[in-house]
Order: sequence, then structure tokens, then C-alpha cells
Amino acid sequence: MTEQIDLIKLYSTRILALAADMPHVGRLAEPGASAMRRSPLCGSKVTVDITLHNGRIVEFAQDVKACALGQAAASIAGQNMIGSTPAQVEDARDQLEAMLKGTGPVPAAPFDGFEVLTPAIGYNNRHASILLAFQATADACADAAAK
Repeated sequence: MTEQIDLIKLYSTRILALAADMPHVGRLAEPGASAMRRSPLCGSKVTVDITLHNGRIVEFAQDVKACALGQAAASIAGQNMIGSTPAQVEDARDQLEAMLKGTGPVPAAPFDGFEVLTPAIGYNNRHASILLAFQATADACADAAAK
């Protein structure tokens, strides 16, 4: 019963609101680069399209097929992708991963707001879905830089 109550707390009203109000949903007509990441554990999938200009993301779109936690993470990340550098995206990805492992703080600005996902720290099987948006964006940035 306690585990069930903890799961209910995990899917808080704030997480569900973030999942329902995700920015930059869809695909870009002519992206500079795209990347897809999938969690083999749960099947969640995120596809990201970006355009880089002068070392910053100037266009961003995401197609998110994930649980509420993955959607909430994509929502928070998506609010701040435009204007970010690939290094900022990688730093935020690494910070979020450390937070989920319990070895680091909540990601710093401009990607702050992930404190809402701290209840997920104890649910290792949810971590991959939460990281997908940053992983796919980092992959797309690397692909764009290589072109």
C-alpha cells in the first residue's frame, strides 16, 4: 500500500500539468539535424529536431511519446532549448542524470525547474524516460555540429 501511495505522489498534479503543457511539440519542416532516443525499458521515445545558428539552438521541436514523467521532463527542457548552446544542453543532461542518481543538485539555470522530478530519484526504472529529451537534443546538436 505504501508503494502505491508513493507512486501516486510521484505523479503529482504539477508533473501532470507540465506533461499536458509541453512546448514546441511536433516536427520542424526543415531541421538542421534530428535525433531520436528510445528507452528500451519502458518504450518511451523522443524525437528532436533542431537548427543551430552561431552555436545556439534557434529552432527546436520535439515529438514525445513517453510516460508523464518523460513528458514533464521534456516540457521543462523544451521551455529553455531555444537560445541554448550544445554545451548547456550537455551540462543540463549530465546534471539531471546526477540528480536522478542522487549524486548532484537540480540542474542549474536556464534548465532549472527539475525539482518537481526529485520524487523520481528512487524509481530507477523511470530515469531513462526522464533523460530522453536532453539525450536526443544533445545527439541532434552533435549531428548539426558535424555537418
